Amino acid sequence: MARPSSSQSTIDLPPDSGSEESGPRSSSAVLEVLAVFVLVFVVQGLTALVGVMGTFFVLRPPLAADPWTIVTSVYAHDGLGHLVSNGLALIVFGWPVARATTRARFHAFVAVTGATAGTAQIVLTRLLASVPLITVAPSPGVLGASGAVFALLGYLLASNRLSSGLGSLVDVPPWLSALVVVGLAVAVTVATASPGVALLAHFVGFLVGAVAGRARILAVGSSDGSDATRI
Repeated sequence: MARPSSSQSTIDLPPDSGSEESGPRSSSAVLEVLAVFVLVFVVQGLTALVGVMGTFFVLRPPLAADPWTIVTSVYAHDGLGHLVSNGLALIVFGWPVARATTRARFHAFVAVTGATAGTAQIVLTRLLASVPLITVAPSPGVLGASGAVFALLGYLLASNRLSSGLGSLVDVPPWLSALVVVGLAVAVTVATASPGVALLAHFVGFLVGAVAGRARILAVGSSDGSDATRI
């Protein structure tokens, strides 16, 4: 479910950056997620042979039927091309984020935002399908990491030095900031529109990531409580 672009900037870490409080920061978390993608893809193939792949890896309604798929679907993919495209996008968007936060926070961000985006795709399409004059078909099932990938893109755009610098120089009303974020989410979603793509998952993923970026929830604090690094 995804497409690429990036931005990166870091500053020197404080001497005690390897302490328990700040945690280790490196891009290895991206490689770990990629390894999980590949491992899950292999397991998908094995479970498909006995006809139970969907039970373990496809998020579909009702959500309570196979609740584990809320997470496992994030790491599953519908074919090699899907895996490769999401893997490349993860590298481009995830690398600068992973270098500016801890491995635990990065993994949690990928899992939570991916699960949120996938769940939103199922829930929102069912709600919209019940609204008169709106021609939206309920999603029968979703899988893939692009909700998390779009969240990483949203985080990058909202938390990098340029956007933070502009925000400190220009007094932007909160309603306008929200409008800009939603507009960007719509633009990115429309740009990736194609048959079989979970557009609402893309939209929600980007939106959640942008909000997280503004709040800088992945920033690792220094000993005095200030942010030690920016992306």
